[in-house]
Amino acid sequence: MEEKAVSKFKVSSNPHIRSRVNTSAIMLSVIIALLPATGYGIYNFGLRALLIILISICSTVLTEFLFGLIIKKSTIADLSAVVTGLLLGLNMPVSVPLWMPALGGVFAILVVKCLFGGLGQNFMNPALAARCFLVISFSKYMTDFDCDAYTGATPLAMLKAGENVNIYNMVIGKIPGTIGETSMIAIIIGACFLILLGVIDLKVPGSYIVAFVIFIVIFGGRGFDPAYISAQLAGGGLMLGAFFMATDYVTRPVTPMGQIVFGIFLGVMTGIFRLFGPSAEGVSYSIILGNLLVPLIERFTKPTPFGPGKGGRHE
Repeated sequence: MEEKAVSKFKVSSNPHIRSRVNTSAIMLSVIIALLPATGYGIYNFGLRALLIILISICSTVLTEFLFGLIIKKSTIADLSAVVTGLLLGLNMPVSVPLWMPALGGVFAILVVKCLFGGLGQNFMNPALAARCFLVISFSKYMTDFDCDAYTGATPLAMLKAGENVNIYNMVIGKIPGTIGETSMIAIIIGACFLILLGVIDLKVPGSYIVAFVIFIVIFGGRGFDPAYISAQLAGGGLMLGAFFMATDYVTRPVTPMGQIVFGIFLGVMTGIFRLFGPSAEGVSYSIILGNLLVPLIERFTKPTPFGPGKGGRHE
């Protein structure tokens, strides 16, 4: 009995808590959670949406595969490149030229991820960084949401112009926009799946959404208007960004308080971009800016070690 008990005590380096859940399992969960938004996007915009998503995924996977051949280390089995490609495809209008998702996929994997050391070393979300790169470089295509199914301004642009919008259509997803952002219901279904699995929690998305609502109530000029608030939440990429990109393990803070501060920052910045910026949207830039501030947020929200007193000595 004593020998059996003693054998359980082993000296080893960290991490001391291990789990059977690995990177590929988490990425697979994210892919499954994105299927409702992906399926609705294809239904809403047609087979060209599927083609754009497939090109984006093939571009990210192929880029990571070729880079792995160069450095003699394969990393495509963890499915992170698939998630990046899927998110990038869902963040693009259906009318973009087919070379753009391919270019965005190369930028996301090669420039943002691989050149900074691969998964776990990238300092910002690769899919959102690629989207911002494409918006800055090819704004004409990335802000054109006219297609066979829809023409005219997006609901957020209409709100910014002081026009009325159909909130029911915004919640369902029968509106122009990027492929994966239109259906609030589809996104929430996927988010609930991740929350039930324990892949994500509500610290970041919850604080993000609450901070955003408070900001637009104070500065939106309409007070506590449920219709206006609902339209702001259902429009644009806020829900997709809050639950699927702001929660990225690599580019969010690791400290619990830091995650709340991070979410509040995103909510405030999104409100500033939407209400006072030239564009009706602002989720992508808000999350990218938040990613850059993560080291600073973690520094000031680091928990106090248990036990030490002043000067690091135990009292």
